[in-house]
Amino acid sequence: MSAAFRDRLLAGEPLVGTLLSLPSPELAEIASAAGFDWLFLDMEHGALGPGDVLRLVQAAREPCACLVRIPETSETGVKKALDTGAAGIIVPHVNGAGEAARAVHWAKYPPEGGRSVGFSRANGYGVRFQENVDTANARTAVVAQVEHIDGVRAIGSILDVAGVDAVFIGPYDLSASLGKPGRLQDADVREAVAAVATACAARKVPVGIFSGDIASSARALADGYTLICSGIDIGLYARSAAEIVRGLRPRNP
Repeated sequence: MSAAFRDRLLAGEPLVGTLLSLPSPELAEIASAAGFDWLFLDMEHGALGPGDVLRLVQAAREPCACLVRIPETSETGVKKALDTGAAGIIVPHVNGAGEAARAVHWAKYPPEGGRSVGFSRANGYGVRFQENVDTANARTAVVAQVEHIDGVRAIGSILDVAGVDAVFIGPYDLSASLGKPGRLQDADVREAVAAVATACAARKVPVGIFSGDIASSARALADGYTLICSGIDIGLYARSAAEIVRGLRPRNP
């Protein structure tokens, strides 16, 4: 686990990552070697199971860290993600303080929370058990994903929850919750995104967002977002494959 990642996040350092949804350790190795600060491992929408996440975390080269988007906020989901040695979790569909508090509870060992203890990769398969238990709370990042208008309206109470280290905006689901799926440039969608970013800035809480391309990622960095997820593995491959075909297929006379 990258012990410095949560410190970098809380310090407001710009952190650029990409999303992996395919169970390919080679992709994690390639992405981390390319220089990404972090990898977004998607268990919510992707094909990844706990074993796949373990292999991806093992393949990622330091100092690149892995954050796991869990499929749901449950004790089992949180501990299986963190037991891989991931640097933290991204909690989807946080629409209020209760969901945020549950995630923090399951991510932190007592007395700060209720995370259960057991031998796993996170503690060197038991070899560094006590060291891990003693230090994991300070090293484990908890990121609340706000991706529904209900979460936007409750952003103040979400930020009140101790242990929420950052907020990550999911613009696509947020647009869908407004009845405008995929229309990210719609005024209502932009207003909702801005409301979350403004609230986080006022509380000095790091805020992140998913961006589909370099240009929008650069704009997000310029606007003060510090946890950037730029692109997704399947999209990157699809675009590159289509570019090759367009470039090499003979044109009809």
